[in-house]
Amino acid sequence: MRYEFRIAGAMSGRTVREAFPELESVFVPDQTLLFGPVTDEAHLYGLLSRFQALGLHVMEFRRLPEPGALRWPGS
Repeated sequence: MRYEFRIAGAMSGRTVREAFPELESVFVPDQTLLFGPVTDEAHLYGLLSRFQALGLHVMEFRRLPEPGALRWPGS
Protein backbone atom coordinates (compact mmCIF):
# COMPACT_ATOMS: atom_id res chain seq x y z
CA MET A 1 0.00 0.00 0.00
CA ARG A 2 1.11 3.54 -0.71
CA TYR A 3 -0.20 6.61 1.13
CA GLU A 4 0.04 10.38 0.78
CA PHE A 5 -0.07 12.68 3.82
CA ARG A 6 -0.74 16.44 3.53
CA ILE A 7 0.84 18.33 6.41
CA ALA A 8 0.08 21.98 7.15
CA GLY A 9 3.15 24.19 6.82
CA ALA A 10 6.63 23.56 5.55
CA MET A 11 8.67 20.91 7.34
CA SER A 12 12.42 21.08 7.13
CA GLY A 13 14.10 18.45 4.98
CA ARG A 14 16.09 17.37 8.02
CA THR A 15 12.94 16.78 10.09
CA VAL A 16 11.41 14.72 7.29
CA ARG A 17 14.54 12.59 6.88
CA GLU A 18 14.96 12.01 10.62
CA ALA A 19 11.33 11.46 11.62
CA PHE A 20 10.03 9.77 8.47
CA PRO A 21 12.92 8.03 6.70
CA GLU A 22 10.56 5.67 4.88
CA LEU A 23 8.68 8.52 3.18
CA GLU A 24 9.54 10.90 0.36
CA SER A 25 8.57 14.57 0.53
CA VAL A 26 7.48 17.38 -1.75
CA PHE A 27 7.04 20.95 -0.61
CA VAL A 28 4.15 23.00 -2.02
CA PRO A 29 2.93 26.43 -0.85
CA ASP A 30 2.01 26.19 2.84
CA GLN A 31 2.08 22.37 2.85
CA THR A 32 4.41 19.42 2.94
CA LEU A 33 3.37 16.27 1.09
CA LEU A 34 4.80 13.00 2.35
CA PHE A 35 4.26 9.78 0.47
CA GLY A 36 5.50 6.25 0.35
CA PRO A 37 4.84 2.65 1.29
CA VAL A 38 2.82 1.77 4.38
CA THR A 39 3.21 -1.90 5.21
CA ASP A 40 0.10 -2.45 7.31
CA GLU A 41 -2.43 -0.82 9.63
CA ALA A 42 0.00 -0.75 12.56
CA HIS A 43 2.53 1.13 10.42
CA LEU A 44 -0.18 3.64 9.39
CA TYR A 45 -1.14 4.30 13.02
CA GLY A 46 2.53 4.58 13.93
CA LEU A 47 3.03 7.28 11.30
CA LEU A 48 -0.03 9.16 12.55
CA SER A 49 1.34 8.93 16.10
CA ARG A 50 4.68 10.37 14.95
CA PHE A 51 2.89 13.29 13.26
CA GLN A 52 0.98 13.95 16.47
CA ALA A 53 4.07 13.66 18.69
CA LEU A 54 5.83 16.27 16.54
CA GLY A 55 2.83 18.61 16.75
CA LEU A 56 2.17 18.38 13.02
CA HIS A 57 -1.31 18.99 11.63
CA VAL A 58 -2.32 16.29 9.15
CA MET A 59 -4.75 18.01 6.81
CA GLU A 60 -5.50 14.91 4.76
CA PHE A 61 -4.22 11.42 4.10
CA ARG A 62 -5.23 8.97 1.44
CA ARG A 63 -4.30 5.65 -0.03
CA LEU A 64 -2.68 5.94 -3.45
CA PRO A 65 -3.28 3.53 -6.30
CA GLU A 66 -0.58 0.94 -6.77
CA PRO A 67 1.69 1.48 -9.78
CA GLY A 68 0.21 -0.33 -12.76
CA ALA A 69 -3.19 -0.65 -11.06
CA LEU A 70 -4.86 1.86 -13.36
CA ARG A 71 -5.91 0.55 -16.72
CA TRP A 72 -7.42 2.47 -19.57
CA PRO A 73 -10.58 1.12 -21.19
CA GLY A 74 -9.73 -1.20 -24.05
CA SER A 75 -6.20 -1.93 -22.83
